[in-house]
Amino acid sequence: MGKIQHRSAAYDSLFASPPMKNKLALASTVFATIAIVATFLAGSELPRILVVVATGLRWFTVVGVAAWAPSRRSLTAWILVGLLAGVELGHDAPTFAVKLQFLGTIFLRLIKVIVAPLLFGTLVVGVAGHPDLKKVGRLAIKSLVYFWAVSILALLIGWFFITISQAGDGVHFPAGASAEALNAAPHTATEIITNIFPENIAKSVAEGQILQVVVFSILFAIALILVPEAKRRPMLALAESLSETMFKFTSIVMWAAPVGAFGAIAYTVGHMGLGVLLPLLKLLATMYVGLLVFIAGVLLPIALVFRVPLRKFLAAITEPVTLAFATASSEAALPLAMEQMELLGVPRETVAFVLPTGYSFNLDGSSLYQSIAIGFIAQAAGIHLTISQQVVMLFTLLISSKGTAGVARASLVIVLAVAGSFHLPVAPIFLLFGTDQLMDMGRTAVNVLGNCLACIVIARWEGELPGSALLPEMSASVK
Repeated sequence: MGKIQHRSAAYDSLFASPPMKNKLALASTVFATIAIVATFLAGSELPRILVVVATGLRWFTVVGVAAWAPSRRSLTAWILVGLLAGVELGHDAPTFAVKLQFLGTIFLRLIKVIVAPLLFGTLVVGVAGHPDLKKVGRLAIKSLVYFWAVSILALLIGWFFITISQAGDGVHFPAGASAEALNAAPHTATEIITNIFPENIAKSVAEGQILQVVVFSILFAIALILVPEAKRRPMLALAESLSETMFKFTSIVMWAAPVGAFGAIAYTVGHMGLGVLLPLLKLLATMYVGLLVFIAGVLLPIALVFRVPLRKFLAAITEPVTLAFATASSEAALPLAMEQMELLGVPRETVAFVLPTGYSFNLDGSSLYQSIAIGFIAQAAGIHLTISQQVVMLFTLLISSKGTAGVARASLVIVLAVAGSFHLPVAPIFLLFGTDQLMDMGRTAVNVLGNCLACIVIARWEGELPGSALLPEMSASVK
């Protein structure tokens, strides 16, 4: 615990994250409202002078948030600045904005290079440092039970909201539309099981197969347990030094997060334009309302039942979730999420096992999106599904969506595969490509949120986080 506390102090000196205050919420709301109103004004048929005024007002909003950010001493505030500036630049100068994609790409590359050594170091120390193989088995069983239960609820909520909103009714898709090339094939049950085990650890690292890295690390740690103490100790020291170094590496790379978010958002808006949202606003609203209901109706009750210290938990996840939303990449948030969960008191071996495994088996936001997307396709095609067809379709989504972590556009791959297996037309899927980046941002943020919560839930389930030890003032209020 001494090392964790030492790292906590160093981390806080870099990125202090005070609790969200009323003034912060009020300022953010005012700035966001100004930006939204100004954007709609600029897009309407108005005299040139009013368009110029609206553009100036939006940039004034960006400058205002940038002036406010230093007072917060928070990475989240600067990511917000990057997001607003990226949206505005992409809207006003799309030709230039699309050239900034490299900023987001560089940041994501720096993050990806952290993931494998960080997971290896933390898992080896967590398992071999405390050689309790029964605990590893318990963690696996409890994690999978929790992941499957929450994924089912996410699918049901998504299906409920697309059924209520009927967002696909009346949507006309282009007859000659063609999809972007998908770089992954749908996963069968056999492939999912096979792909858990690595054939070449270097290949697993290069392809971003997180689960394979986890399996290799656990087997390596088990083998290390069987080695005599004299030979085990140097390797454990190396693994611990590696994990500590990678946490420091993460802190350094996080300084580039606002710039990476700026480049990614500027490219997205410049490439797509804001106008692409108008025909699909109902679909976007359906998904985001569904995500909010899932958070309030599923994740929040789970947090209360397991006595999660809500105030401290929210302060810890703000930066990882914001980063995941800005970059639409779960990998970008993984090192920071692991850091924050350890600082909350979750044991390192639990964090190192639950978070990476959740990236393959606990994609709550993606599950909710997939059920909405498949319902949207059926509605856009004018196809009525029977109750039995709906049940089988949701079960197929539940099974086929596992094991796709690290695959670009994995959710669209799954939707395409399931639609084909139920003989739904492919053309409505092309509509999803236009807004996939914006929908991916929301579902990725919820994926990270759900996995962070899962860490604390499993730790509570294991009896590793007594309420009084983590946050006395909060544990008394949620009992």
